[in-house]
Amino acid sequence: MRFVTIKLKYLAVAAAFLALIVVSAFTAYAADAAEAYWSGARSLPIYSVGREDKKISISFDCAWGTEHTDAILEGLAAANVRATFFMVQFWTEKYPEYVKKIDGAGHEIGTHSATHSYMSKQSEAEIRNELKSSSEAIKGITGKEVTLFRPPYGDYDDLLVNTSNAMGIYPIQWDVDSLDWKDLSASDIAARIVERVKSGSIILCHNNGLHTAEALPIVLDTLKAKGYEFVPIGELIYKENYTIDSTGKQIASDAS
Repeated sequence: MRFVTIKLKYLAVAAAFLALIVVSAFTAYAADAAEAYWSGARSLPIYSVGREDKKISISFDCAWGTEHTDAILEGLAAANVRATFFMVQFWTEKYPEYVKKIDGAGHEIGTHSATHSYMSKQSEAEIRNELKSSSEAIKGITGKEVTLFRPPYGDYDDLLVNTSNAMGIYPIQWDVDSLDWKDLSASDIAARIVERVKSGSIILCHNNGLHTAEALPIVLDTLKAKGYEFVPIGELIYKENYTIDSTGKQIASDAS
C-alpha cells in the first residue's frame, strides 16, 4: 500500500510538471539571476561551462538543517547520479555524520564559506580565513582537499573571486536556479530546472528545500531521457587553459 501511495504521488507531480512545461512553452519567462548584465571587465566565478557533450551538474547548498537530506541522497542513488554539495562550516561541524554520508555516497563536497556572510564586504584576510577554516573543517572529516567554493547568497566582488582563485579554489555560481528555497511545489521546481538546462549547466538546489527531494526524480529522469549526463562540478569545469565570458560561461582556450 505504501508503494502504491508513493507511486501515485510521483505520478501526480509528474502530471503537474508536464502541464507546466506545456504552458511555459507559450510564455516568456524572466532570465535567471545568473544571466545578469555586467558593464566593463570584471572577475567572474563560473556560472556554466561551454561544452557540447550534454554533461551537466546538479548542486546542493547546505546551511540549515538536514530534514530532507536523506530523501535527496536516496533520489540521487536511485538515479545513479553524483552531485556536488557546498557546505557552510557551521553546518559541517554540526552534522559531521551527514558530511561522511554524502562523501561516502560518492558525491563531491565544496565549501560554502565559514559563516554564510556577504563576503563582498570582507577584506582579503577575512576571505582567506573563511575559505581556509571551512575547507579544513571539511577535509578534517573526509580527508579530501576542497577545490570548489560557492559564495553565500551568490554575492561576490573582484576581490573574492581573485582571492579564491589564488588559493586554488574555483568559485562556482549557477546558471539554473531551482528557487527551491522559496518552497515552490515539486512540479514548479522541476519545470524551472528542465526548461533552463543546456549542455554545461550548473543547477542550484538546497539540501533542505521543502519540495526538492520530491522534485528530484522528475528532474533526473527527464533530463537523462533528453540525453544529459550528470557529473560533479569538479568533472564539469575546465581546470586550466580557459577563459570566462561576460555571462560567466567558462570556455576552453582552444575553443573557437
